[in-house]
Amino acid sequence: MNKEPVNRELFDDVMVPNYAPGTIIPVRGEGSRVWDQEGREFIDLQGGIAVSCLGHSHPGLVGALQEQSEKIWHLSNVMTNEPALRLAKTLCDLTFAERVFFANSGSEANEAAFKLARRYSWEHFGPEKHEIISFRNAFHGRTLFTVSVGGQAKYLEGFEPGPGGIHHAEFNDLETVKKLISKEKTCAVVIEPIQGESGVVPADPEFLKGLRQLCDDNNALLIFDEVQSGMGRTGHLYAYQMYDVVPDILTSAKGLGGGFPISAMLTTASIATSLGVGTHGSTYGGNALACAVAQKVVDTVSQPDILKGINKRSGHLRKGMMDIGERYGVFSEVRGAGLLLGCVLTEKWQGKAKEFLNAGLEEGVMVLVAGADVVRLAPSLIIPDADIDEALVRFEAAVKKLVA
Repeated sequence: MNKEPVNRELFDDVMVPNYAPGTIIPVRGEGSRVWDQEGREFIDLQGGIAVSCLGHSHPGLVGALQEQSEKIWHLSNVMTNEPALRLAKTLCDLTFAERVFFANSGSEANEAAFKLARRYSWEHFGPEKHEIISFRNAFHGRTLFTVSVGGQAKYLEGFEPGPGGIHHAEFNDLETVKKLISKEKTCAVVIEPIQGESGVVPADPEFLKGLRQLCDDNNALLIFDEVQSGMGRTGHLYAYQMYDVVPDILTSAKGLGGGFPISAMLTTASIATSLGVGTHGSTYGGNALACAVAQKVVDTVSQPDILKGINKRSGHLRKGMMDIGERYGVFSEVRGAGLLLGCVLTEKWQGKAKEFLNAGLEEGVMVLVAGADVVRLAPSLIIPDADIDEALVRFEAAVKKLVA
């Protein structure tokens, strides 16, 4: 066994430098608290970036993993497995969907969605109808296709040329979509109901309703990227249910596995037929271990009491952060839905979101950023009120030092 010390310096020696992690290395978690190598305790308002929806070491998830680990870990897609079938049936029962494709990450789910949209249009309308409309500042993943569809040039820089046939409209501006969409060329419009990485910006309800109508009028598919907004994050199982706008394709990941890698693409039976045998695949997609854990996540999060509690916790956390923002002049608003919140920095503090993250760590509370101007919060959906209270105390201490 390698006895070399495991510390932040080792990262620079052995890892590709595409990340810049902090010096803290957590080694244990329970509920909404984690402990680092030195035994320091932190309250987790990051949630693994909206992934650890039931916190750390949730007994139900641990039990599901242990139970399945003694049966079947992995087969292949030459055959199916019971956990995958049960999970797919559950997702269909709880959503608009009639068919499910499993993969391992949000990027892969979105890749599948974009391929399906093009394939569907190719089969029904011909090869000219292949264009995809997305939105500026969107984020849909890190594959070459998904960074091209995402509306942030920095993620494509140095990897060009990307796939063609992709256009970007302005978020919450239907007129810009009308200028780009056409019955002859547009195969799909893809949108995050709440833009996550660019600042936790919710879509206007009327804007999404308008997109649905435009897609219907132009024989285009509407794709909702719910990688971050899904699995209870907004207080609904999926955000489309909050908006009452039904997409043709929906992608889910992050919270779906509660920390175990899994993603899903959900769609209708008629659209799904376009991905016939051999058209797409994933070696690990539908992995029995992942599906068994995700089944427990879905069964838990979909309970009415859990979903109701998310909005209660949201109000508690939102008010606490806004109070801090007003006392110290650091936040102009707290936006978002459920437990996906963005604390927008005032003009004086714009560009300094990372300073709030670092100051929070010094006081024992973990927060996120969403761009340079927004402090993002995405804690466990079942975080106890006592942990919210303590997190607010610690974050206020961090802000007090920062503004001194």
